[in-house]
Amino acid sequence: MIIHLKENTNKTISQEIAAKYEAVELVKRNKTILVTPYSVKNIDEKYQEFIEHSWVAESDIQLASNKYSSEKREITIGKHKIGGKNRNTFVMIGPCGVESKEQIEMSAQLIKECGLQTLRAGCFKPRTSPYSFQGMGEEGLKILANMRDMYGFPFITEVRDSTHTDMVIDYADVIQIGAKAMYDHGILRKCGKANKPVLLKRGFGSSLQEFVQAAEFILSGGNEQVILCERGIRTFETKSRFTLDLCGVAYLKEYTNLPIILDPSHAMGYAYGVPDLARACMAMDVEGLLIEVHPDPKTAKSDASQQLNHDEFTKLLNTLKPIANAVNRTIV
Repeated sequence: MIIHLKENTNKTISQEIAAKYEAVELVKRNKTILVTPYSVKNIDEKYQEFIEHSWVAESDIQLASNKYSSEKREITIGKHKIGGKNRNTFVMIGPCGVESKEQIEMSAQLIKECGLQTLRAGCFKPRTSPYSFQGMGEEGLKILANMRDMYGFPFITEVRDSTHTDMVIDYADVIQIGAKAMYDHGILRKCGKANKPVLLKRGFGSSLQEFVQAAEFILSGGNEQVILCERGIRTFETKSRFTLDLCGVAYLKEYTNLPIILDPSHAMGYAYGVPDLARACMAMDVEGLLIEVHPDPKTAKSDASQQLNHDEFTKLLNTLKPIANAVNRTIV
């Protein structure tokens, strides 16, 4: 249950209600908001005079529910916005991992040439094997920050674990929580205190309920700037890396108020299938695509098989534009 208290409600009263119903207390724009477990359906009559509005929830998808707020949350990334009444679709591109200054500068040049706005690349890589490339760490963050200074592009990069969460929050314009970290409450709660957009990826074994409840950890921490990212789930299929759940995306669009970004690169796992999948993603009328693009994919230190080269991406972008136009979207 979500409760908006009247502005003149005494702090003692709000704390009393919060304690009685085990509620999380938020203060937004001088308004106190209490979020109880969804099992709470009614509030004692003696507290009714202090309540301005209340919403009864069907599950612990509450702050993210479109029954609470029917309009998509508006989030600013750099000079542009997604969500709200905006019809922008961010196409965020860049390599899987930062490998060198030269590599990232070539990526920034491509973004500029394509008229796009956002650079993505990982500095802390959550690899399956301890012997694989683990990322450049803070050195990589400094390279991305330097490109932002040179080109004006905001960048998105991933938090791997809680040891460097604060560092990534300090450097990045958009904080990415990867699929393997979706359940990390330490990361979720720190991002809930950050005043920056957070892109939360769905765990590859997670239900939609679990996915959005992970977003609730961030929202209930006070950060309203949460973006959901579907990147494929693990199924019985072995011919692709994962299975992109577009049915799940339809559910998220219908029942949540959070902007949605799709990642065809991690879902497919092979470059040959990324363009077709990206076109399907654009047709889903979502707020963004996350596509891995590398100057020379065969030399990439991570996820080489799924990254497009620059020519392949340029051709793909040209085919995305008419689809964006068909669903009344503007690619930025």
